[in-house]
Amino acid sequence: SEKAPAFERFHALAQDAPPGLALPYKFKVLAEMFRSADAVVGMLFNRAETVTFARVKQGVQDVMRKQFEERHVGQIKAVYPGSYRLRQERNVPTFGSGVKRSDYQLTLEPLLGEGEEVDGRPHLSAARLLQRRREFHRGLVRIVLQHHKAFLASLSPPLAVPDEELTRWHPRFNVDEVPDIAPAELPRPPRGDRVATAQEVLSAARGVMTPKMEKALANVALKAAGASAGRPEAPKAPSPSGTSDALQGVSQALLERVRAKEAQRMRALLTRAPQREERLARLARLPAMARVLRGVFVAEKKAALSLDVACARMSDSCPTRMSPGDMEKHLRLFAELLPDWVSLHALRTDTYIKLDKDKDLGGIAERLARAIKEAEAS
Repeated sequence: SEKAPAFERFHALAQDAPPGLALPYKFKVLAEMFRSADAVVGMLFNRAETVTFARVKQGVQDVMRKQFEERHVGQIKAVYPGSYRLRQERNVPTFGSGVKRSDYQLTLEPLLGEGEEVDGRPHLSAARLLQRRREFHRGLVRIVLQHHKAFLASLSPPLAVPDEELTRWHPRFNVDEVPDIAPAELPRPPRGDRVATAQEVLSAARGVMTPKMEKALANVALKAAGASAGRPEAPKAPSPSGTSDALQGVSQALLERVRAKEAQRMRALLTRAPQREERLARLARLPAMARVLRGVFVAEKKAALSLDVACARMSDSCPTRMSPGDMEKHLRLFAELLPDWVSLHALRTDTYIKLDKDKDLGGIAERLARAIKEAEAS
């Protein structure tokens, strides 16, 4: 019920990386737990030792400095069902851990394919550990994809994007608010004659206890049954498809056209490849760089410059810090879009750039603006 800290609630927004299929903070923590647990399990398994949860728990907590509980094992099993075979076993050596040898303990055995053997027994290799880690990450992404697909279906109009074409989440989809993974059921030790609830105690001891004790246990059982039956449901998130009061009176046909156009634009945004995103980012910088480029040629008082010299001068003059290699990509983009203004000429081992200083910068800016708009629409 406590509010999560801000670095968890807004984790996806704070990533210093290009937009993509980012995972929630809690999913990344679970992925790191799986990586640490798999490393401990692999070490013990390759030494032919019985892998108990108690030993894995201690190893993961020593590495991550976070609590590792059985529910995390259940979540790992829910994300990656083919990761471990879980059993309750007894007579497992405890090595003075305070657990009796006769007690049942949860054991983990990695599920491996055929041919993964060394000296005649199964072996969990480093390559297999990396493969399992990638498979677990894909499972986490699939879970977020399901929630994202439900969010897109709740929009007005609904938006459908194939999973294989999706390159980023919808801007209004809050990744870090994806609910926790429901843990898979873990094997439990045989219960025997043990009792767990007040109703079981009452049934087992009926006729032995005094009437007053029976009445007290009956009241406890009734309260427990009433609490489980009357537990309120979790509130549902409001749907984003509702019409705002500010749009009352607006033509419904106009709203439908605007929403359809927005859905088309959003679909293009969600399926845009990273290479196209980089090209759009370069295009957005060109209008400001055009004036700087012309100033460089005016200052040098030359009709043509070596491409290396031009990149160095531009890197020193532009307000945005950029390496000469990145600057060369922008200059080549100038030559691609405006060949009548900027041209590249290869002479022997050098490449030279030539600029027409008589061109009007206002017209150049308009042509660049049209190119940017066309690139965003395509």
